Amino acid sequence: MKILLLGKNGQVGWELQRSLAPLGELLALDRSSTSHCGDLSNLEGLVETVRLYGPDVVVNAAAYTAVDKAETDSQTAFLVNELAPEALSSVCAATGAYLVHFSTDYVFDGSGQRPWLETDATGPVNVYGHSKLAGEKGIAHRGSQHLIFGPVGCMAPRAVILPRPCCAWPKSANE
Repeated sequence: MKILLLGKNGQVGWELQRSLAPLGELLALDRSSTSHCGDLSNLEGLVETVRLYGPDVVVNAAAYTAVDKAETDSQTAFLVNELAPEALSSVCAATGAYLVHFSTDYVFDGSGQRPWLETDATGPVNVYGHSKLAGEKGIAHRGSQHLIFGPVGCMAPRAVILPRPCCAWPKSANE
């Protein structure tokens, strides 16, 4: 199986490299890669990479993740989080590749006391959340076979990103 991983140096992508490598031929890219385009702001380059490499599966672990900066840089946030996933979905539909995309819980409004279901109403409260939701919708409308994950946090040896709002930290080692 040929696997294309985008976002190889991100928190999720770094761990996915180790997990995906034993499954087949893995091409792991980031925005600085030179052998093939892994830059989500270069839509034509991404499409060409998928067409030339011919993966069975495309795993998109890359994103514009600067939540606060997205408020003032919405153009880049929507380019990377909406238009790039749409382009990937289109080329995956055309080539028969399966698309695995990592989104976020920011597509919801943050209220509630239980884990989100894919059938729950969305309601992003910031530009980042809106851009990620637009990407999810774009993927669905482009016709690729796809799977979208919306993780709340990431815990791995290299990085720990805790869910928001996080738990109350213990006041002492005995708690």
